[in-house]
Amino acid sequence: MTDDHGKFCWYELLTTDTAAAEAFYRKVMGWNAKDAGMPDMCYTILSVGETGIGGLMALPEACLAEGKRPGWIGYVAVDDVDASTVQAVKAGGKVLMEPQDIPNIGRFSLIADPQGAVLTLFKATHGPETPPLPPAMGTPGFAAWRELYADDWESAFAFYAGLFGWAKGEAMDMGPMGTYQIYGRGAVNGCGEEMYGGMMNKPPMIPAPFWQYYFAAEDIDAAKGRVEAAGGQVIHGPAEVPGGMWVINVLDPQGAVFGLVGPRR
Repeated sequence: MTDDHGKFCWYELLTTDTAAAEAFYRKVMGWNAKDAGMPDMCYTILSVGETGIGGLMALPEACLAEGKRPGWIGYVAVDDVDASTVQAVKAGGKVLMEPQDIPNIGRFSLIADPQGAVLTLFKATHGPETPPLPPAMGTPGFAAWRELYADDWESAFAFYAGLFGWAKGEAMDMGPMGTYQIYGRGAVNGCGEEMYGGMMNKPPMIPAPFWQYYFAAEDIDAAKGRVEAAGGQVIHGPAEVPGGMWVINVLDPQGAVFGLVGPRR
């Protein structure tokens, strides 16, 4: 495996109103937004300064017809998209979009894990798959945590460990809510080379397994105020998490779920 294999490298929002979503995230996150200049589709690059962190596009009509809702999808870098796609299927996953090329950008496929949570596998055409690292962990605007709500987090972890080489970090007992398992790369005794996020069994009110992405905020209360002023809905929090940080879970105005994490000043 290369150094990039198994790293989250991009985040993509599919939504029903791209102009409104762009305005919302500009206000809440302070992201810049510019058209990617693709000849056959409208795709907006979201960035912190000059560093791209994700993309924004319209939810395809076919997805709307199937009842799909706006949401964020994470991209994970792999050494070989085709080989990893085959491996995912052999491990019980499902291919939602077969491997294909984005001219001058890279190759990707869209998969669902055996429990239905969706990710994109990606290999860049040129250079490293992962963007430059932010100045420090928790730098505002950048992705800070990736959380999987699963039917059975233990079997989900086994799937992703085999596919990406992820390792277990600390496991936290959450009482009636079960275990919260931190994962990353090279994690040993709760301390690893790089922590990516956590996994847990989803609570009953969540209808299906999915990935939720948290972006760093400079102050969680100020961020909460921006969410509400821009027309979003805080559905949970602020709640304190280990390390002295606070999180909120948010619905954007089109209904996409995401999270924010930051200190309380």
